[in-house]
Amino acid sequence: MNEYVRRVSRLPESLLPRLPHLDIELTERCDNDCIHCCINLPAGNAAARAREMTTQQVLGIMGQAAGLGCLQVRLTGGEPLLRPDFESIYLHARRLGMKVLVYTNARRITVRLAELWKRVPPLVPIEVTVYGMCRESYEAVTRSRGSYAQFRRGVGLLLDRQVPFAVRGALLPPNRHEMEEFEAWTRTLPAMDTDPGYSMFFDLRGRRDDEAKNELIRSLRVTPEEGVAVLSRNEARYQKEMEEFASRFMGPQGDRLFTCGAGRSLCVDAYGRAQPCVGVRAPDLTVDVLVSSLAEALERFADLSELRATDPEYLRRCAVCSLKGFCEQCPAKSWAEHGTLDAPVEYLCEVAHAQARYLGWLGPGEKAWEAKVAADSVD
Repeated sequence: MNEYVRRVSRLPESLLPRLPHLDIELTERCDNDCIHCCINLPAGNAAARAREMTTQQVLGIMGQAAGLGCLQVRLTGGEPLLRPDFESIYLHARRLGMKVLVYTNARRITVRLAELWKRVPPLVPIEVTVYGMCRESYEAVTRSRGSYAQFRRGVGLLLDRQVPFAVRGALLPPNRHEMEEFEAWTRTLPAMDTDPGYSMFFDLRGRRDDEAKNELIRSLRVTPEEGVAVLSRNEARYQKEMEEFASRFMGPQGDRLFTCGAGRSLCVDAYGRAQPCVGVRAPDLTVDVLVSSLAEALERFADLSELRATDPEYLRRCAVCSLKGFCEQCPAKSWAEHGTLDAPVEYLCEVAHAQARYLGWLGPGEKAWEAKVAADSVD
């Protein structure tokens, strides 16, 4: 959840826009072929391109969103800049008064686009993911020759035109040795006022249509202990942030599946299908908004909070777990891993327990659904 959505979610119900935030995946295609990515069809995939929403369909969906009070849209992919109509889509969102978050690998940023963003700013920093600090490490991840030079050129154009952008890293075997170099570089970027975040607990492919790719992604994830080591490099800040988070969000949540606000905002995929969040790909939680509407999708998802878990292991563990809310277990992760909304994801459970042990909330071998980590233990 980004900071805008977090702040909006705290407003009284009477002041909330009906649709505070909209994600639009403009394409599943990408000019990189990253080893860890769960949503990167080849850039030249003609079948996927033919199925993607037309320009007018995308503009129409954004118009509906504006009518529902939406003030922020995130344009993502795949690589959204692959769309030849990207500028038209971007400008339409800005004319509607929306902030625009753009997630990109920066390879296709041109002089024209950088100048557009300088003239008509998105109002929030562009977000660029970085896969390495040299050609060898970067292209070992992207598997695309020439991608490092294009990334550097795109970032250079943003810097030259003073277009604010933020970066995050994808922590993978080819680039793990570059963390210090990467972080030193980020400190030279004008819009980076904090240390960069990292993707390292990688999601599987939610379409559940490529088990070989999912096996590769599993093999690239850091171990829970490695993840904690990265998260806690600034130990005092990590401890403080985790204790503040835990005091607000952590604790047993029973058999309710959706406790995150999914369905209040929407994600529309490249083919016009609305989902309650960017991660949930379950067919039963999909609305074709090319034949219905965003308003109907919101109505369809209004009762998500009433969905209850039935998986026996979820009820035995997750429903009574004191780390729930701290752990990333959710229906989207369950769907990608198991094809159900409520099967526990063992890897995420291990990550949460590793953090809790590091923070002193659990002892060695203790399980949070048995040990009952109390809220006052993190005060």
